Amino acid sequence: MKKEIKTEILIHARPEKIWSILTTFDQYPDWNPFIKSISGAAIVGQRLMVRIAPPEANGMTFKPTVLAFEPNKEFRWIGHLLFSGLFDGEHKFELIDHGNGTTTFIQSENFKGILVSLFAKQLDNNTKRGFIEMNEQLKALAEKN
Repeated sequence: MKKEIKTEILIHARPEKIWSILTTFDQYPDWNPFIKSISGAAIVGQRLMVRIAPPEANGMTFKPTVLAFEPNKEFRWIGHLLFSGLFDGEHKFELIDHGNGTTTFIQSENFKGILVSLFAKQLDNNTKRGFIEMNEQLKALAEKN
């Protein structure tokens, strides 16, 4: 089974400013209501340690592998629950520069695996809400003078 969650928000800031916030992992506990921490080197092929806490759901820590890290454009990783094929999530942050001082920030995740249907309701509710809350906090922080 497959499932996608996709959210986006228009931010009145240049991609470089948003990217700086997004990739300063040690500041996540100060502003990010969804992704509580990221540690490790954001280098393609390397593993990170990520702690998420969706609203009204159990948090979890996992070790995804970085798939893409293109400054000011895209940061993407893939994580697995226990082993590949059970419950896999490919998470993506994308920045689209409108060239006028605004940027669309897109946060999405594609899930696949035999357990996706078991978690579908939580993904639609808690996880998606976590994405939206993170997007809103990122916007507020990036739009500060």
